[in-house]
Amino acid sequence: MLAADTDEALPLAVADDDIPVEAVRSATAHERARELVEASSGSVIVWVGSPDGDPGLSDAIASEISRLEDAPEVEVLVGSWDVDGGRLLDAVAVMDRLRSPGGCAWVAAQDHASLAPFVLEEAHEVTEALEAVIADPDDVRLRADLTDELGDLLFQVLFHARVAADHAGAPFAVDDVAAALVDKLVRRNPHVFGDASAVTLEEIEAQWQAIKHQEKAARAEDD
Repeated sequence: MLAADTDEALPLAVADDDIPVEAVRSATAHERARELVEASSGSVIVWVGSPDGDPGLSDAIASEISRLEDAPEVEVLVGSWDVDGGRLLDAVAVMDRLRSPGGCAWVAAQDHASLAPFVLEEAHEVTEALEAVIADPDDVRLRADLTDELGDLLFQVLFHARVAADHAGAPFAVDDVAAALVDKLVRRNPHVFGDASAVTLEEIEAQWQAIKHQEKAARAEDD
């Protein structure tokens, strides 16, 4: 594991997992590329990217290996601290911990009926927070309040999904909820995910309503 500066955040994070990272002090991209290619002749080298994206390094490495008869394999993986939505997995894990044996007795005792009033309550509080932000969109405190209220509403979604997972006869889990949402969004937006044509807001709305009507008709036939 090599990096330009082992004091940067990403190498430090790797080192926190007990994976040693060594510094490469080469001044230019070409010097650094030559050092990395030479090091790869005897072992597998992992380069931990720099915050600036290591400008010129990829081209320099390509130039170095092009001169070799037996060139090393190079794989570039673009990563980040967390993908968008990654913290949702943390929220699911926390919900599961609360509901599982050894977790929170109150959470474990709840069912859909006992939780139902909270969904409406949290939805009202989100609406109030939204109205405040709409009135003053640049107020940091109001935006923080909205973030908090949206989290409370999300908690209700996770809670009901976790309760449903415990149902003996017809269980479903949070992944089923997410899958249903994804399927619906893809199905109702064929102008984005398919070959339909809808450009204006009116056309998009009409398309959405038409597909929604078709879905209801199909469900009625199934019943």
